[in-house]
Amino acid sequence: MTKMIFSSMNRQKRLSASLWLMLCIFSFGVVHPWQPAPAVEIAQRSNAENAPTALKNLLTQIDNAASKGDVKGVLQFYSPNFTHGDGLTRQTMEKALTKFWKNYPQLRYNTQLQSWKTEGNTIIAETITNITGLPSSNPRNIAINATIKSRQRIVNGKVTRQDILSERTTLTSGRKPPQIDVKLPQQVRVGQQYNFDAIVQEPLGDDLLLGTATEEPIKANRYFNPASVDLTPLSSGGIFKVGRAPSTPGNHWVSAVVVRGDGMTVVTQRLQVVRK
Repeated sequence: MTKMIFSSMNRQKRLSASLWLMLCIFSFGVVHPWQPAPAVEIAQRSNAENAPTALKNLLTQIDNAASKGDVKGVLQFYSPNFTHGDGLTRQTMEKALTKFWKNYPQLRYNTQLQSWKTEGNTIIAETITNITGLPSSNPRNIAINATIKSRQRIVNGKVTRQDILSERTTLTSGRKPPQIDVKLPQQVRVGQQYNFDAIVQEPLGDDLLLGTATEEPIKANRYFNPASVDLTPLSSGGIFKVGRAPSTPGNHWVSAVVVRGDGMTVVTQRLQVVRK
């Protein structure tokens, strides 16, 4: 079994609801750094300001094309043999972006270079990308805020490999979506127990809250198949779960979904399961 096991604090009647967890589409973003050892990290970050002009321009051009929803414009900077840590190829990424930007136009991408180094003719760049979208910019009245860290391998101005090390995405919808504070570690060891809390930050009054926590291994096919969830009435001010990591390493999306009559909030975070 690779699924994480959540033990609920209360057994409650379950309500079925459809959920378009499109969060995974953000994973393409040209931003994603890995965590080097402290001594190396200091040395790398010190040269971020002295990065080659071509590298800075590459990140700016990808941001500009992504903000316009220009799929072809983005993909021209990716190698035909591009590979992704989540199993995407250049072709599947094109399909995912085309579908996503059709549904959610006018997103804004902003990438900051954190550090870089060279290995032969390859540039390895660490970046952080922020993605935002306001409710007025899409027909579903959804606001989006995502932060993605990643590592890119770049050869001759083309991204050949991309790995995401951390990401968090928040989707809100409705007139007054719940404000929630999610607490989840970014990394756990195989078999380790951990807490996952999504705490509602404002008084609820007479509002009825529904919610759930979901977890799924990150695979390429999940970029195209929306998930569905069962919502449970929440008797307390949030979701409080205990999870146990699977026995094999890998990346997982862990989400908190909280709904009330005048709004919904979905927060998804990448959780790394490692052996160390």
